[in-house]
Order: sequence, then C-alpha cells, then structure tokens
Amino acid sequence: MERKIPKELFGQAIIDSSKSEEINKPSLNFWQDAWLRVRKNKGAIVSLIIAALVIIMAFVGPVISGKEFDTQKVSHNNLPPRIQGLENISWLPFDGVKVNKAGKEFSPYEQRKVEEYYWFGTDALGRDIFTRVWKGTQISLLIALLAALIDMVIGVIYGAVSGYFGGRIDNIMQRITEILIGIPYLIVVILMILLLKPGIASIVIAMTITGWVGMSRVVRAQVLKLKEQEYVLASRTLGNSHLKIIGKHLLPNLAGVIIINTMFTIPSAIFNEAFLSFIGLGLQDPLASLGTLIDEGFKVLRLHPYQMIIPAIVISTIMITFNLLADGLRDALDPKMRD
Repeated sequence: MERKIPKELFGQAIIDSSKSEEINKPSLNFWQDAWLRVRKNKGAIVSLIIAALVIIMAFVGPVISGKEFDTQKVSHNNLPPRIQGLENISWLPFDGVKVNKAGKEFSPYEQRKVEEYYWFGTDALGRDIFTRVWKGTQISLLIALLAALIDMVIGVIYGAVSGYFGGRIDNIMQRITEILIGIPYLIVVILMILLLKPGIASIVIAMTITGWVGMSRVVRAQVLKLKEQEYVLASRTLGNSHLKIIGKHLLPNLAGVIIINTMFTIPSAIFNEAFLSFIGLGLQDPLASLGTLIDEGFKVLRLHPYQMIIPAIVISTIMITFNLLADGLRDALDPKMRD
C-alpha cells in the first residue's frame, strides 16, 4: 500500500535570517581548549590521577603509619610486609611470611612475638619501610620541584633575554651556556660535595649551575621566532619597553612550551637524585630518598627483595606517570601537534 505525502510538506522552507550568523558552539579560550584535548588522552588522565595519589601519599603516608622514619628498633629488623586483613591471603606478599634456606615458610612475627604490623616491612635497623618510602618520596618530589622552579626562573629569563636582544648579547650569553653544557653534571655535583657535604644543598646548587641550560635554549629558539611577529613589532612601535614586550607578549605565548619542558624536567630530576643517592653522592642517613632506599635494598636483594622492590616500584610509577602526563600536555599545548 502506497503512502501519500501531504502537499503541505512540499512548501518553501522558512529560514530565519537573524539566526544565520549565530554560533551555537561555545567559544573556548586557549586553556579550556587544551583541557579538552588532555581529557581525550586517557593515558594522561590516568597518569594525572596516579600522580595526584602519589603526591597525597607522600604527605599522608608518614602520618597514617604512626611510626617515625628514623626510629630504630633492632629487635624488629628485616621483617617482611604484613597488612591487617591481608595476612591470611597466602598468594599476596603481605602475610608476613618468609622462606628460609631450606625452602620452608616461617613467620618472623610469630618467632619474635611481634604484634605490630609493618605494611612494607622493616630494614636492617628495624625502621618502618612504609614511612621511609613516603618520606623519601617527599624529598624526591621536593628536589624535582626545585629543579622545575630553577628551570622556570633562570632558564626562561636567560633564554628570553638572549633571544630577544640578539646580536652581541646573544653571542656572549650562548658562549656561556656552551661552556656550562660542556661540564658534566656529575663533576659539578662532586665539586659541590667537596665544598659542602652530600645532601639536598649540594644537589640543588649543582642543578642551579647547569640544570637550566636546556630550558634556556628552548625558550631562546621560540623567542627568536616570535619576536618578528606583527604584534611584537606593533608593541615596539607604540613605545612599550623591552621588559613589557617580553613579559606581556612573548612569555604568555611561550607558556605551553615552558609547561611541557617543566613536566619533562620533573622525572629527569627524580632520576638524577636517585642515581646520585644510589652511588653514595646523595642524601645520607638518617634522611631517606627513593634513591637511598633502593641502594640499601640492593645490598640485601637476595635475602630481603621487598626492601628494594617496593621503592623501585614507587619511583618507576612516578617517572612513568609524569612522562605520560608530559606527553599529553605536549599534544594539547603544542600547536604543531593539533589535529
């Protein structure tokens, strides 16, 4: 049976000309658009959540454990991890059970009549590893934050001034950076240790001397490109000062590049600190960082593997999450990566 279509449907379409120029999609600024792009990157969002949890635990962990990171209790030394509620699940490594040389399982907690729970176990001096891991994460994140601030202050200012003024000033400033690049970072740290002593101060001073060079070169390259743009020439024609042009017109347009490079600086600084601590040039007892904990655990890896595996998992998680987050920010903030 054929269906008849009413003639009224074939009339001329009514178009409201007043709405022909109407924009239904809301306008977004640069940061809103960047956030929408970050949200599409599942890896970046998951990394952001994990990084936030690690940062929270770095400050909350030592408090909820109820133990001090430097308190020694030799009678409780080298106890395996044991967590309330999980100690009866044999396939989880939190039951407080170890294996002796004969291959038989035994509980050091029962042998020594220890009623306390050590969630990540204890080290050779009976110190709680759970508290030391998160206290060490605090210090590692502190060093990474200082490295990021040094990059953003010294590196950005140095690169912006060098690229903006150019000429003889640029030549002199770039020769200085080439000299600093030629000095190995490890040599600078050793010199600082000879002058001071192993610790946070020597690492931070070494980063202050050489750590900002990479950021300055990136910023200089971007400023050399942007300073010839029309809006910069217009601002210069209107009589604005050099400081105002750099601060108001150039640096805001470099925000994406600065944020991306800063995010890549954080895992690099954490790795450098861990490496220095691992070879004995970093923090000293009783202070702890992830590098010192890995160094201590490596010495007893075959007997007590948890003492190295746990801090190694934490530092690996931090480095992977910050790298994935930096990749996501690069895709969102770098115009060349836009689809």
